[in-house]
Amino acid sequence: MALIKTRAEIRRITAAGAILKSALHMLAERAKEGVALNDLDRLARQFIREAGAEPSFLGYQPEGARRPYPAALCASLNEVVVHGVPSKRVLKNGDILKLDLGAKVEGYHADAAITISIGTIAKEEEVLMRVTHEALMYGIRAARGGNTLGDIGHAIETHVKKHGFHVVHGLTGHGVGKALHEEPSVFNEGKPGKGMRLQPGMTLAIEPMVAMGTARVHQLFDERSATMDGSMSEHFEHTILITERGPKILTG
Repeated sequence: MALIKTRAEIRRITAAGAILKSALHMLAERAKEGVALNDLDRLARQFIREAGAEPSFLGYQPEGARRPYPAALCASLNEVVVHGVPSKRVLKNGDILKLDLGAKVEGYHADAAITISIGTIAKEEEVLMRVTHEALMYGIRAARGGNTLGDIGHAIETHVKKHGFHVVHGLTGHGVGKALHEEPSVFNEGKPGKGMRLQPGMTLAIEPMVAMGTARVHQLFDERSATMDGSMSEHFEHTILITERGPKILTG
């Protein structure tokens, strides 16, 4: 698939991104103590479809997955970094919830994620959330024409390590467009000047995934990825467009 998108393709990805921005804002407001994760998935499906799009994740089966994904929303709690399947589990005080969502408009996707806290969380967990979001913004700032994928990863990794946290190993961002996951892989670690050269017209999903205690994760029986030591994790993601003037966020 083409790395450089046409104006028509960018228009569709941008439309999908705008829907995701509103959908995630709605979900963040609805995610309170006592709310079941299944209810959030139902709200996500309804919102996306009423906006004229389709949920990207529903029925999606990436290479290596044992079965198609059964929901529109990834709702990952606490030590689960990504790919948490919504269930009857009810949110409770102290939970850290990652909401990861995709939308498709006229055959083109956008992808975004936020992390929110339910009730009161520990001070160190608040810092972890702030640092992860800041790392995303540093990564986006590095996504300029003429820079490289290594520049993005280096910006993210440097900020995370400075605060004593860990970039999760084995999970990356990606290109996004006609397929939900396209080339290139966008690593959250890297060396300045290394890797693919970035060009205007590329659309990338940049998504730092950061853990408090370890960089190591393992896959649970239902394909969730969780920290090896059970420590808290965070995940933020934006779909961006690289323009002649710099990166443009399409999902926020």
